[in-house]
Amino acid sequence: MPELPEVEVTRLGLAPHVAGRTISSVAVREPRLRWPITPDVRALAGRTVQGIARRGKYLLMDCGDGHLIVHLGMSGSLRLVPTGTPAGRHDHFDLVFGSHTVRLRDPRRFGAVLWTEERLEAHPLLARLGLEPLSPALHPRRLHALTRGVRAPIKQFLMDGRRIVGVGNIYASESLFRAGIDPRTPAGRLGPKRCAVLSAAIKRTLRAAIRAGGSSLRDFVGSDGRAGYFQQRYWVYDRAGKACRRCGGVVRRLVQGQRATFYCPRCQR
Repeated sequence: MPELPEVEVTRLGLAPHVAGRTISSVAVREPRLRWPITPDVRALAGRTVQGIARRGKYLLMDCGDGHLIVHLGMSGSLRLVPTGTPAGRHDHFDLVFGSHTVRLRDPRRFGAVLWTEERLEAHPLLARLGLEPLSPALHPRRLHALTRGVRAPIKQFLMDGRRIVGVGNIYASESLFRAGIDPRTPAGRLGPKRCAVLSAAIKRTLRAAIRAGGSSLRDFVGSDGRAGYFQQRYWVYDRAGKACRRCGGVVRRLVQGQRATFYCPRCQR
């Protein structure tokens, strides 16, 4: 599933090509995504996109009188293609800007394209999202306060989007490795110093992934159609049974909350 870095890579790639541009037309080839694409979305032609932002894993196109909310789902990608490029089997939605088109490809159809005219902070999909991990809001004292009294393992805490949004499975494992924290540690047992180390590790991990174009394990590509390469730099994720790149010990795998977790028992305490 595309996580925060992949969504941010997509935003950065699209922004120069859509901000300040007027939508020429909209093409909906398959409206049955996670939620049906409504007539409001089909009627966007003529509106000007003022900017594109991100909240968690949601892309938000500001059209002045409302926002187009896009989620990539489990297998989606948004690509820039020349207008008139033949659509493939899984190319379900086009937003046309004159000579170029933003095209949603979503093989599993778990993505979403929604229109809203309400305040974004009040939208049901966005209202309960937690802190943005790359923002100043995720500082050591705030992370320490959030973990107080939490018995859940720190790995599952990091993946709870009501507390911190968008970290995801891959980057939770990688951040905990960088911080030297065992993923099974109850979140509430982390003291101020370890929370400071973890806060910095989360930011370093996500920023490194964005610079590398994200992770392309299956379907993800950026808006230019290129795959990310952060997967070539993983410390522990998907490396069970292999030597730790830092200490030479064996990377282990366990299951937490029905998700695979990877860690080094020597480096992470």
